[in-house]
Amino acid sequence: MEETKSRFRRICVFCGSSSGNKTTYHDAALQLAQQLVERKIDLVYGGGSVGLMGLISQAVHDGGRHVLGIIPKSLAPREITGESIGEVITVSTMHQRKAEMGRQADAFIALPGGYGTFEELLEVITWSQLGIHTKPVGLLNVDGFYDSLLMFIDKAVEEGFVSSTARRIIVSAPTASQLLQLLEEYVPKHDDFVSKMVWDDITDATTSESDSC
Repeated sequence: MEETKSRFRRICVFCGSSSGNKTTYHDAALQLAQQLVERKIDLVYGGGSVGLMGLISQAVHDGGRHVLGIIPKSLAPREITGESIGEVITVSTMHQRKAEMGRQADAFIALPGGYGTFEELLEVITWSQLGIHTKPVGLLNVDGFYDSLLMFIDKAVEEGFVSSTARRIIVSAPTASQLLQLLEEYVPKHDDFVSKMVWDDITDATTSESDSC
């Protein structure tokens, strides 16, 4: 297998704990896993072993790359079936999960998924808009799965709620190889005003929230 050098050490993949109704989603997860292995990129993900999460984590692990799953205690019984894949970090809250996934990764990719995938995706986009990170954010737009979301965001730009600069945070492509290449070439650009928050601010906030519960 030919290996390709990458600027990324770890990529966080957001995806469903379900497999979806099309075999193309299954195939896309495996193709993304293959690209990560070929480029010597480790995986950060939500820690489940079912659905697309289980599929990509197992394939990356079988390909010899490190797999880091991050999962809240409350979700572990529902999302993890059988033996966990790779290294697993258990956290207290969903907020801590997202903050830790973001801190560990050099870039983000969203496969097709449900509410959880959408929420994780939009949060890292927002963090980028605020200047908390400059890491690339990519959509693996399998069979046009994210076309409606992209149209919705374009509508928000048209109506003046999202700047054209912030719109460029999102990179999308229909195949894993095309998406990885676009992410490799990504150059961050932010609006003139951005937050001075950093990852430690997010981590401290989520820890305080956990302690107060």
